[in-house]
Amino acid sequence: MKVVIVGGGAGGISTASNIRKIDKDCEIVVLTRDDKVAYSPCAIPYVLSGTIKSFDDIIMRTPEDYKEKNIDIVTEVEVTAVDSDKKTVTYESKSKSKTITYDKLVLATGGKPFVPPMEGVDLDGVYQIRNIEDGKRVQKAMENAKSAIITGAGLIGIEIAYALTKQGLNVTLSEMLPQIVPRSLDKDMSDILVKYLEMEGINVVLGKPITKLIGDGKVEKACFGDEDIIDADMVILATGVRAELELARMAGCEIGRWAILVNDRMETSVEDIYAVGDCVESKDLILGSNTISQLGTTAVRESKTLARTICNKKSKFNPVLNSMVSKVGKLEFGAVGYTTSFAQQNRIRPVVQKVEALTRARYYPNAKPMDIKVICDGNGTIIGCQIIAEERVAERIDTMTLAITEGLTCFDLSNMEFAYAPPVSMVTDPLILAVEEVSKKFN
Repeated sequence: MKVVIVGGGAGGISTASNIRKIDKDCEIVVLTRDDKVAYSPCAIPYVLSGTIKSFDDIIMRTPEDYKEKNIDIVTEVEVTAVDSDKKTVTYESKSKSKTITYDKLVLATGGKPFVPPMEGVDLDGVYQIRNIEDGKRVQKAMENAKSAIITGAGLIGIEIAYALTKQGLNVTLSEMLPQIVPRSLDKDMSDILVKYLEMEGINVVLGKPITKLIGDGKVEKACFGDEDIIDADMVILATGVRAELELARMAGCEIGRWAILVNDRMETSVEDIYAVGDCVESKDLILGSNTISQLGTTAVRESKTLARTICNKKSKFNPVLNSMVSKVGKLEFGAVGYTTSFAQQNRIRPVVQKVEALTRARYYPNAKPMDIKVICDGNGTIIGCQIIAEERVAERIDTMTLAITEGLTCFDLSNMEFAYAPPVSMVTDPLILAVEEVSKKFN
């Protein structure tokens, strides 16, 4: 069996590795336009901030390492054609064009950065960060820059803004919506994060999209509406990605609202063609409808399911909740499930409670404030949680992910047993405090 994988990101590389763990004999070929593989783009902001010393440190394996596992990774090529009838893939390198056959084809084409429609976006000094080479270009530009604007206040945008601030730049973080991290946090929670970013020296501009970039060949200023103008030696577009679908359409795969449609075995509508990662739609656990989950953790889970599918093993990809966690400076923030506003948009009447607690027993040194928000539906079933603190956020988000996955109510969770010791928690865990408070809103 010959498996051809298009895309060298988390989904593609993980699929190749997981197939090899199950099947030692099949032929595996990975085609990627990048020259680097097996690294996490999520680590790029931490290299820019200096927390991680070098981009080389975030590369976990090289194509040569995979060659030793009998996985052939062909770098710096562009796949130009897929013929699902003949079962062929055509790709071009710097010197030649080549067509190869496949028995199974995996589309892990990921997403391409969204470029907002604004004047001046093609000026020098305007960057996107999708891979290591993009990160290196930004790192070099930082050497002679005094000011920067990051547009798009999702996770990557916030992390890059903080990174450039730590390197001494005067940074503005802009978001066209009235809050940051709108997919994961409610505004009252995101306001806590905004206050922290401003305390760290970042100028946060909300509800005002950049309408125009100005410069003589190179960007010099950004216009917000007709009045506000901010100096910028560099502008970074952190406006998200859109699924890359050209090859899927060429192969005849059915496309949904955002991305490729796959079943819970990662099979597309075309026989022997599969898809994983940012280019596919997933099932939402709570509503059961399609959604997108452009997270590295999702891509890795999908790759494990797909590897078992291709190797004729029992497999099933579970629906998603888009649990996330990030850290900016000292502050950690995380979320899982629905925000209050998203629940309302989907005709769910949310019952919500926000509480303030501590990360440790109040008498133990260095106990940190923790803000927790729990969202339930009208029956008390937990459908969302948001947490901000300086420590111990990730494990509590994981706990709430499990609780939502199992369909627990706030009443169920309030009676559960949690471990306790003064250095790591209050005697009544902050999660328990939150669900106990929201439970009081039900008869």
